[in-house]
Formats: sequence, C-alpha cells, structure tokens
Amino acid sequence: MIPRTPTKKIYVGNVAIGGDAPISVQSMTYSRTADVAATVEQINRLHFAGCDIVRVAVPDEEDAHALKAIKEQISLPLVADIHFNYKLALIAAEVVDCIRFNPGNIGEKSRIREIVKACSERHIPIRIGVNAGSLEKEFEQRYGQSAQGMVASAEYNIKFLEDLGFTDIKVSLKASDVQRTVEAYRMLRPKNNYPFHLGVTEAGTIFHATIKSAIGLGTLLLEGIGDTMRVSITGELEEEIKVGRAILKDSGVAKEGVNIISCPTCGRIEADLVTAVAVIEERTKHIKKPLDLSVMGCVVNAIGEAKHADVAIAYGKGSGLVMVKGEVVARLSEDALVDRFVEEVEKMAAVED
Repeated sequence: MIPRTPTKKIYVGNVAIGGDAPISVQSMTYSRTADVAATVEQINRLHFAGCDIVRVAVPDEEDAHALKAIKEQISLPLVADIHFNYKLALIAAEVVDCIRFNPGNIGEKSRIREIVKACSERHIPIRIGVNAGSLEKEFEQRYGQSAQGMVASAEYNIKFLEDLGFTDIKVSLKASDVQRTVEAYRMLRPKNNYPFHLGVTEAGTIFHATIKSAIGLGTLLLEGIGDTMRVSITGELEEEIKVGRAILKDSGVAKEGVNIISCPTCGRIEADLVTAVAVIEERTKHIKKPLDLSVMGCVVNAIGEAKHADVAIAYGKGSGLVMVKGEVVARLSEDALVDRFVEEVEKMAAVED
C-alpha cells in the first residue's frame, strides 16, 4: 500500500476522514434540494452504487428547510453546500453532518464566524472549499486564478478558523484543469495536517472527467496525498462512484474488487475476447475481495500472464485453459471457458483469507 501523508482524523457523520481511515468517495445530487422525493431517490442510488458521503446544494431557504426531511430518509452522511448566503449554513447546521462553504463568495468574516459558531455547537466539521474561479478579491488581485492564490486563500481561512478555536476542518483546492489542481494540493500539503478532499472541478462529461480525474487524483494519490475525493461528471451519479472506486483501485491505494487484465485487441486473437471480457466484468462486479483476473486471447502472452493471476483464461484456437494460481485446472472448448472461469473466481472469492 502507498503510505499516505499523516492527517488529522475527523468525522462526517459516521464516516472517518483522515488518519488511518480508508479514502472515502463522495458525490453530489443534481436535483433541486427542495424536491425532497427526487433528492432522496438520487441519494439512495448513490448509496447502492457505493458512495460514502453525499453533498447537496443549498441555494435558498426552501432548500435549507428541506434538509431535515431528506436527512430523515437517508443513511449516507449529508453535507450542505453553501454559497453567498451564510444564513443558509446556520439553518443547515441544525441537521446535516458537515458544512461546505467557499470563502471566496461568503463575504465578510463576521459571516464565517457565525457559521463556525453553529458548527461548533453541533460538533460538525467544515470543509473549506477553495475554487480557482472564485477566489476572494484580495487573493485574485495578487495571484490571479493560480495555484498560489488558491493556497493563500486556504491558508488564510484555515488560520481564521483556528483563531476561533475550530479545527474540525477538511480542505479542497479545485481548478478546472489538472495542472493547477495538482500544484495547489502539493503546495499546501506540507503546511498543515488537515485532511484533503480531492477533485478536479467542472471536469466535464464522463469521457473528459474520467481522464482529468484519473490523471489529477491518481497523481496525488500516488504521492500519498488525499483523504476523500469526488470525481465530478456532468449529469452522472453512479458513474462518479464507479470511476472514483476504479481510480483508488488502479492507483494501488485501495485493495477491493477484481482487477481484470486483458490483452489489447490485435490480429493474433483466436477468440471473441471482447465479448468474453464484457461478460466476465458484468458477472464479477459484485465481488469485493481483491483478485487479479487474466483473460488473454492468444498464446503469446497468455501463459505468462496467467502465472501471476489468481484466476486466468488462456485462449487458443477454438479452446483454451482455465488456470488458478498458475496451475491448469481445466482444458475446455471456447464456449465453456467463461462459465468455468467465473465458477473458479466465485470459489476463490468465498475463501476467507
């Protein structure tokens, strides 16, 4: 496992963030929060997709007052996202598990002081959410919308909260491009021990958001930076969780679920590899135990890769091998390989370590 930068542990509801806690995956609803039924439906979808924490937008009082009804119907920890009107945070703090505000658009420090007081009284944490596109005027005038400006804003607001005796803090530093995002997190990390919420904001559709997030979040995770994260995708819910979990797994940070190794398509393939991998992916997606599965389409790499996999298929012409821990357990016709392969995977998944 990659060693993480030691950070303070805080709690959002019953989910620990920082310290030795697993890196949590978050998402955000896109329904109007005042539409309680629609918002609860989206939160439940996220829950079943494997989301750890959910955030909702609170742009007006109707949304703020809807939070109580929402909270009563969900099991995920609930974060209220506040912009501009600090009074909405005071209403939200009565029922939610965390307040997120952007210091660049809250305004006077007396307003932040009121938010801190409300959160202190209910023992809920605050996420200082710095965005490159909405820095406080003094930082944007001095640094522009740069990583330096984001870090200066975060440091100023962290100290402001600390001076008020408040330290249940997590911090995010988001830009719409990968380079500024990574630079800002790297720059701030040595300066405090608060947990970081990772994300590339306004990342776009699933194609672009997946690439940007994989590069940005993956880079930081490989450097031991990050305690919780969100993959921001336009109009997607379950996909945010799916991509986030994949980034954690494929960066080596989290050991959960199957890792499917399959060869790139080329002229040597002697089977319908594309269909086989799709079927295997679907039939093994429920498995939580970390397993390396190899599905190889010709003899060139098949045996070598299979030796290092927990369970493998090595296709040949019209037939192939099923292997477990490098040992051949079956030689079958092509149409029987996938069923036997999945059977062996299920058996291995059921064995307790």
